Amino acid sequence: MPPSSAIPDFYYFCFGAYEPFLTTVGFLGTLADPLTAHNSQAPWLQNVLPYEVLPTATFVTIIQLSYVCSLLGLVNIFVLSAVRTHLSGNPALQEKIVGSLLTPLLIGDIFHLAFTLWALGDTRWDFQNWTPMLWTTVILGLTLMIPRVCWHLGFGRYVDSRDRASQNIYASSSKS
Repeated sequence: MPPSSAIPDFYYFCFGAYEPFLTTVGFLGTLADPLTAHNSQAPWLQNVLPYEVLPTATFVTIIQLSYVCSLLGLVNIFVLSAVRTHLSGNPALQEKIVGSLLTPLLIGDIFHLAFTLWALGDTRWDFQNWTPMLWTTVILGLTLMIPRVCWHLGFGRYVDSRDRASQNIYASSSKS
């Protein structure tokens, strides 16, 4: 029998547990030490020293940014849980709703990576000088972007346009 859920266990774990965990840990880490969170985002130029005290506007911005990221993780938990609970018998509708969640997040993943590399300027390809936080940001971002691409490509999940016909054939043959 083909998969009947648009959000099987792997994707549910990835976007409903792993991503919220990462975003929450990032937010808590920023709250615990905003100066380190800020100063470790990218390599510092040789003639520029990292901040010792964050300007208030920078402090507010980094806290707000990390909070918004954690909020996106919470949205994932609530939407994916509601879809699995209340639409378990309707994989076509599951697919539409989950697609509405994951499409802007995939666009965000792509632009997050692109803007990060753009913002690094001439040092973007100087991998040996990337900070551990920058490596973590890029690698963890890819661990979310790649599964989102796979979800959109229909790997390991119900795709209504592809699987509806095979489910109808299966249902017809089991009634005989």
